[in-house]
Amino acid sequence: MAIDATFEAHLSSGTTTLCRCWELIRRDGTRFGFTDHDSDLRFGGRTFAASDGLSARAFSQTTGLSVDNSEALGVISDTGIREEDIAAGRFDGARVSSWLVNWADPRMRALQFRGTLGEIERAGGAFKAELRGLTETLNAPQGLTYQSVCSTILGDERCRVDLSRPAYSTEAAIVAIQAEKIIALGPLDGYAPRWFERGRLVVLSGASKGDVALVKNDRGTGSARRIEIWESLRGGIAAGDRVRIEAGCDRREETCREKFSNMVNFRGFPHLPGEDWLMAYPNSRTIGGSGDG
Repeated sequence: MAIDATFEAHLSSGTTTLCRCWELIRRDGTRFGFTDHDSDLRFGGRTFAASDGLSARAFSQTTGLSVDNSEALGVISDTGIREEDIAAGRFDGARVSSWLVNWADPRMRALQFRGTLGEIERAGGAFKAELRGLTETLNAPQGLTYQSVCSTILGDERCRVDLSRPAYSTEAAIVAIQAEKIIALGPLDGYAPRWFERGRLVVLSGASKGDVALVKNDRGTGSARRIEIWESLRGGIAAGDRVRIEAGCDRREETCREKFSNMVNFRGFPHLPGEDWLMAYPNSRTIGGSGDG
C-alpha cells in the first residue's frame, strides 16, 4: 500500500488512532460502507457506518502475480447485509475495497486491498466470505479458441443479435410453479416448442426481481407453456411474478443461419475436422476417400 509522509509519520509515532474502513459495491450498483471504529466515518464522499457489518482477517499480499486473499466476516442485519440478499446471490462477485484510516483525521489513509467477494458461507446469523484480489482474474481463460461451434454469447457485442426484438423475447406472468424449477406460463403464441431452450429467464417482479436463470427445457402443453430452469432462483418466485424469456441458441451453424439469420457474425469453425478424423490413420477404407493424402 502507498503511504504519504504525513501518514507514515503518524504510524511511526508510537501512538496511533487507526481503524479500517470497507466499501462493498454490488453488481447492481448498491453500495455499503463499514468501519470497525466506534462511530461513523466519512471521506471521499462516502459514509462508513460503525457496525459489525464487515471485518476481516489478516491479508496475504505479495508483490508478484500470486492472488492476494483473505476472509471477510460479518453479521447479517437489516441495516447492512441481509440474509435474503446473500441467499439470492446479490453479493456474489461484489467489489471490495479496504482502507487503513486515521480516524482522528480521515485524510490520512491508505488503500490496503481491492478485489471481489468470492464464496460466501452463512451460519448462526453471520457470514464468512472469501476475498479475492485483482490477480484472480488472471486465472480465467483469455483469448479465442478454434472450435466448431460459435464462441459468442447470444446478444453480446460480437453476436449482435437484438434480443429485444419480439421474435426473440417476450414477457409473461407466471401461472404456476412446480418443484421450484418448473414454471408454467400462459400460451406463447408464435413461438415454436423449444424456442427458448438454452435461453435466459429474467425475473421482472417479485422477490427475485433482477435475477436471471438459464432455461433447461421449453415445452408446449396445450394452452400453457412449461419452462424448466437449471437451478432454482434463490430469492424464490411465485405465481403472478412477471418474467422475460429470451430465445436460446445451441451455437451451431444451422441455428445461427436458420433461427437468427446471423451467419455474418458466426464465430465458429464448423468445417474443422473432428477428433476421430485427427486420430485416424491411412488404411484400405480411407485410401482414395476422405482420409487420403
